[in-house]
Amino acid sequence: MHSFAYKNGLLYCENVNLQELADKEGTPLYVYSKHTILSHFHRLRESLEPLNAEVAYAVKACSNIAILNLMARNGAGFDIVSGGELFRVIKAGGDPAKCTYAGVGKTEKEIRYALEQGIYCFNVESEAEMRAINDIAASMNLTAPVAVRVNPNVEAGTHKYITTGKSENKFGVDFEQIESLYEMAARALPHVHLKGLQMHIGSQLTQAKPFMEAVRKVAPLAARLKEKHGIEFFSIGGGIGIVYQNSLESGVQEWWNEDCAQLTLSTYAQAVVPVLQPLGLHIIVEPGRLIVGNAGALITRCLYEKSGKAKTFK
Repeated sequence: MHSFAYKNGLLYCENVNLQELADKEGTPLYVYSKHTILSHFHRLRESLEPLNAEVAYAVKACSNIAILNLMARNGAGFDIVSGGELFRVIKAGGDPAKCTYAGVGKTEKEIRYALEQGIYCFNVESEAEMRAINDIAASMNLTAPVAVRVNPNVEAGTHKYITTGKSENKFGVDFEQIESLYEMAARALPHVHLKGLQMHIGSQLTQAKPFMEAVRKVAPLAARLKEKHGIEFFSIGGGIGIVYQNSLESGVQEWWNEDCAQLTLSTYAQAVVPVLQPLGLHIIVEPGRLIVGNAGALITRCLYEKSGKAKTFK
């Protein structure tokens, strides 16, 4: 659901006439709905209430400072993929201790900066990265919190270019190799703290089944790592899709009826909560487009109206 609708032929965001806003501010103009963003955020958090869960907003979805500040003021964590994103979160009033740092291209400078700021955890993509973080932390006389990203080899059912949870994808460590990597780190890398486990199978998923399959496969691994290494959290990634076709119509609650084929927060929670609850771990989810994807509208001018009059549209 979202807060954009036409009234008497004019597009409104909440109770704001966007034609009048465009006349005042000029175009092109991008307008976000605070109500929509917070509604998505709170509804996701409420759907996961049976768990010890945290919603960590994926900053790459939109790193607008005002949106980051809104997320921070409402208790969100943050999923970041660069030192620049960490800088923006801090500038927006976010707490670095609620930031998980993912991504395959972390530089030494970025790792040092993240350690200096006291981030919650690095999500590690390889043994080489784990060793590099250990060495950097040792040079700073620190211990770096890390979680390994596991590739569960589960079909996400989304576009091939945005699926990340299959064995042929470049992301994460193969499922069969994860436990040996944790064993090696515990034995040979004294400047890393094995804090959690992470996965992310893809983006724009519109069915609950891939989430359920991935969580069911990885949950027993998380339980073993908790027992052997004392991990405290399991991050199940993001990827909850949004409505692109019929996006304007989906703003009303009635559109989300029992016959709706789109993944809902209710069906998502029903798929993952029963599997995650027995783990007793801190659960992190990392939504991006779910929070901001239908929360903004681009207002432009149509230059080819026969009447010569400007028109706003979404």
